[in-house]
Amino acid sequence: MYSLQLRLTIMPSACDSLIEDIEDMVSSSDPTPHERQSARKSIIPRSRKKKELNHEELHADSLIPGTQKIWMKTWGCSHNNSDGEYMAGQLAASGYKMTDDPTEADLWLLNSCTVKNPAEDHFRNSIKKAQDQQKKVVVAGCVPQAQPRMDYLKGLSIIGVQQIDRVVEVVDEAVKGHSVRLLGQKKDGGRRLGGARLDLPKIRKNPLIEIISINTGCLNACTYCKTKHARGDLASYPIEELAERARQSFQEGVCEIWLTSEDTGAYGRDIGTDLPTLLWRLVEEIPEGAMLRLGMTNPPYILEHLEEMAKILNHPRVYAFLHVPVQSASDSVLMDMKREYCIDDFRRVVDFLKEKVPGVTIATDIICGFPGETEEDFQETVDLVKLYRFPSLFINQFYPRPGTPAAKMQQVPAHVKKQRTKELSQLFHSYNPYDHKVGERQHVLVTEESFDAQYYVAHNKFYEQVLVPKRAEFKGKMIEVDIYEAGKHFLKGRPVEDSKPFTPSLAAPLQKGEVSGLMQVNAYTCKYIHSYRSFFSLIDFHSTVNQSDVKANAQRYK
Repeated sequence: MYSLQLRLTIMPSACDSLIEDIEDMVSSSDPTPHERQSARKSIIPRSRKKKELNHEELHADSLIPGTQKIWMKTWGCSHNNSDGEYMAGQLAASGYKMTDDPTEADLWLLNSCTVKNPAEDHFRNSIKKAQDQQKKVVVAGCVPQAQPRMDYLKGLSIIGVQQIDRVVEVVDEAVKGHSVRLLGQKKDGGRRLGGARLDLPKIRKNPLIEIISINTGCLNACTYCKTKHARGDLASYPIEELAERARQSFQEGVCEIWLTSEDTGAYGRDIGTDLPTLLWRLVEEIPEGAMLRLGMTNPPYILEHLEEMAKILNHPRVYAFLHVPVQSASDSVLMDMKREYCIDDFRRVVDFLKEKVPGVTIATDIICGFPGETEEDFQETVDLVKLYRFPSLFINQFYPRPGTPAAKMQQVPAHVKKQRTKELSQLFHSYNPYDHKVGERQHVLVTEESFDAQYYVAHNKFYEQVLVPKRAEFKGKMIEVDIYEAGKHFLKGRPVEDSKPFTPSLAAPLQKGEVSGLMQVNAYTCKYIHSYRSFFSLIDFHSTVNQSDVKANAQRYK
């Protein structure tokens, strides 16, 4: 049976002895909730006069878990977004109502990012705002995992990054006013696991896109990185589990898959396999017209797979796109960062892929003002950007994160960091990488709506953003367009008149907010949460499961 080891901060009660495990409180001889319900049917209530009720003091806990509204906010990377989707799905499957309106929510679930100071500031401010509005709060993500003893987290319930499969337990207790912290690491026979099971229910932010975490943690020890403190060392999911997750996603109408992790290039090194082996297995599951997007990979772990990676990026169902962070073009700075490669290694990756994968999009990251960065170091980075004219460039001003080695180094003055960030941004905006695309005819996959709601957003083979007319029949389809305009970050495409939209999905996509994977885990979830709630609330969990979702999914998988 799954262990429910919770650390509870509870008001004094009648219990005199400390019980280490919830399972110690429920034995096999105890009646099940179903038996309790049956027993209730044989009880005949005794009628009372109305005036007696007026003088009777009611002692009851009206906070029944699973009946509240929850608002969730996620900051950070696609890995964090995937975790958020899983948490939302489990809560919805157990009866909670997820809402987009924070004011009407009973509880706020805040899923944090620790990469930069501003992200943590927003997280901390949201906690204060929730408390000012008398909302219950549960925190998750990398900030509380890395620093659970921060003053502003005192008394709050915490879900660790490897404990997202237990979000319902934590929220149940938070609703009742208890403080629960689950921060442990998942292991199997002493080996660290990648995290929660992949077949848990989730609510996809975009029903057409499935985000799959292929591993958690990484093999690096970058001196500026706080995420390592939270996600830890590399732990990969088995290939067949990932293939099964992809297969299920396509059966639910998904037409695009994103692979994510702290470093996808390092995948498999802890379990005796590698990224190309995984990718060749996954493309077997991708229907015609659907697409796979690779996540971020650091240079050291892609160098030995360049030949295979080029072949994979040329595959018609894989975007010719790779995110390879360089951070700096100075070997001196890279050494201080402990990035484990030199700038020639990065150039080798880019040059090889550009030669073998014509038109490939290489996205990269740069940190401006890392401790010890001289003007000469910075100019090397400027020269690199001038050379490659990256179409997608993430420019970050350095922020010292508490507890990292870089925070103790001699800092570059704030005004210098700001100036370098501004100069590099101006260089990036000085060129337009897509002008030569005007006049091309392309096949694009339409997956979402633009921020201004005026267009649908599609992507071509090179994962370049193409805006197309907002016609309902295009959503989730592969269409053919003529490119007639180019901007800094986008192209605009006019649908080819004689071309018909192609549907890559194997089934109709789930509706927005609908729970994915409910049938696969319904029995497990019911049994698990049923026993947990039966003790604390003496209610039958089956009454809280959304039966319409169960029936809808049953029809879908017939």
